[in-house]
Amino acid sequence: MNEINCPDCGKVFKIDETGYANILKQVRDDEFEQELCKRLQLAEKDKIQSIELEKRNIKIEMQAVAATKERKIQGLQAKLEAVEVEKTLAISEAKSYAEKERDALFYKLEKIKETSESTKKLAIVEAVNVYQKESENLKNLLERAALEKQLLEKSLKEKYEIQIKDRDEAIERLRDLKVRLSTKMIGESLEQHCEIEFNRIRATAFPRAYFEKDNDSRTGSKGDYIFRDVDDFGTEIVSIMFEMKNEIDTSSTKKKNEDFLKELNKDRAEKGCEYAVLVSLLEPDSDLYNSGIVDVSHRYPKMYVVRPQCFLPMITLIRNAALKTLEYKSELTLIKAQNIDITNFETSLDNFKNAFDRNYCLASRRFETAIQEIDKSIDHLQKTKDALLGADRNLRLANDKAQEVTVKKLTRNNPTMSSMFTNLKNRNAA
Repeated sequence: MNEINCPDCGKVFKIDETGYANILKQVRDDEFEQELCKRLQLAEKDKIQSIELEKRNIKIEMQAVAATKERKIQGLQAKLEAVEVEKTLAISEAKSYAEKERDALFYKLEKIKETSESTKKLAIVEAVNVYQKESENLKNLLERAALEKQLLEKSLKEKYEIQIKDRDEAIERLRDLKVRLSTKMIGESLEQHCEIEFNRIRATAFPRAYFEKDNDSRTGSKGDYIFRDVDDFGTEIVSIMFEMKNEIDTSSTKKKNEDFLKELNKDRAEKGCEYAVLVSLLEPDSDLYNSGIVDVSHRYPKMYVVRPQCFLPMITLIRNAALKTLEYKSELTLIKAQNIDITNFETSLDNFKNAFDRNYCLASRRFETAIQEIDKSIDHLQKTKDALLGADRNLRLANDKAQEVTVKKLTRNNPTMSSMFTNLKNRNAA
């Protein structure tokens, strides 16, 4: 029996071990629920802050990408304008040079008019040659400027297309990053990812924990992983059944998280685990499951659905909450052991009493049988005694009757015998 002091009235009352264990269980469950709610609120707050920070980072990065793109576009436009200016300047210079040459030729032609015919012809030929040479140079210069412009435009177009492609890929990566919250799934399955992430911190965070694949399919089904953690004395702190579900984006049939909860609850009960957690990438567009840790205890007891990035935080959250109740578990284990000892003692005492009672009953029945046999023998001897007493009484009566027999009585009313006895008496007298 345990004594409990009421904090309100100060009255002391006693309760048995079962009531005390129930009160401890209520206190433990209440503290666990409060701690779990507090942890869930903190996790939800951290998740919201992380999402807001990620959104701000994504917005800043997209703004930076847009600003970089704008700067590059402005730079390309400036280069195009510079090319146009260079082209315009080249054409203007060529035109000016041609006009100067034309004026020079006109001037020479005017001079030629004043010279002799032969000198005039020679000057005309020389002027034509010079003009053709300068025209050819001007044509080559224009062609080279047009080719350079075409190559520059092609180069700028290719560079701009590459930048646009890089920007689209960056936006797609950022979108995927926002949906999956930077979950590393490159080149590995979901189960391998979770196992690698757990083994990465096992030595420091969970040195005594068991986290292995569930290979026991004797009951017809099995989960993916079982997590168990114990304290220094071997008392179990917490146990979790994990199920990992992934799906290819190109799959034609889309599964839902709801489809796996019933089987997971069955596996948890069969393997004796306290909690059940579904680590899922299904329903990637669901705002409910993308929000972080989803409590589905209203459907199945102590069950949660999480995204892979919440895998380790979920283990830590449940384990830390369970550590708060470890002292109560130890006390309950001690009380249970004491109850088992008391039960064993009572069982042994009951077994002894039952065996003694059985032997006593057997001995009592045999004793009663012996008494009954003795009573029967006494009755038989009493009857024999009564018979003997009756025979003795009859013999005494017979003896008395025999003593009372005389000749006189025998011959009374018997003349023949009386005559014979008289004759015999006379004969003896003679």
